[in-house]
Amino acid sequence: MKHEIERRKPEGLLDYLSLAVTTFGVGYLPLAPGTWGSMVGVVIYLAVSSFVTALALLFKVNISGFGWEPFLSWVHAIILIAFLLFTLLGVWAAGRATELLGDLDPSQAVVDEVIGQLIVFLFVPFGIGWPFIIGGFLLFRLFDIWKPYPIDYLQVLPGGIGVCADDILAGVYAGICLAVIYAVSLSI
Repeated sequence: MKHEIERRKPEGLLDYLSLAVTTFGVGYLPLAPGTWGSMVGVVIYLAVSSFVTALALLFKVNISGFGWEPFLSWVHAIILIAFLLFTLLGVWAAGRATELLGDLDPSQAVVDEVIGQLIVFLFVPFGIGWPFIIGGFLLFRLFDIWKPYPIDYLQVLPGGIGVCADDILAGVYAGICLAVIYAVSLSI
């Protein structure tokens, strides 16, 4: 669904910053830029998860008993705040990039996929195994491509929110499915 608009050349640091944030360097790769963007989200999740584990080991937090919960609570709070700020930056950058790329939902803009993919992993604890990481990736791609109600209708919203809103909701749908699958796997 292409909605071309008048394209303009980048002028200044903010335009170049918005293009960098919007495309993540993978938005111009051939075939499926959305899939590449989702992979960036998985890599960010893996990096943050590894960082949290390294911090726990560095501070010798007892992962299996007392001491882990307060540490993990602070880590989650910080991650959620950082994620909110990243989402706001992504919506801003996507809105600005629509003019620069000449499309209301440019295929080069993958920040929405990065945001949506990260949302999926907010529904499960750190340290989930590779099957769940791959499952979360595939579930997000499914909902992002399928766009069940009302995901498809969110694309008509103006600016960066229109670029990102459908992927945010696809991330929520995929995250709920992943959480249910994870809960069932713990119950078996």
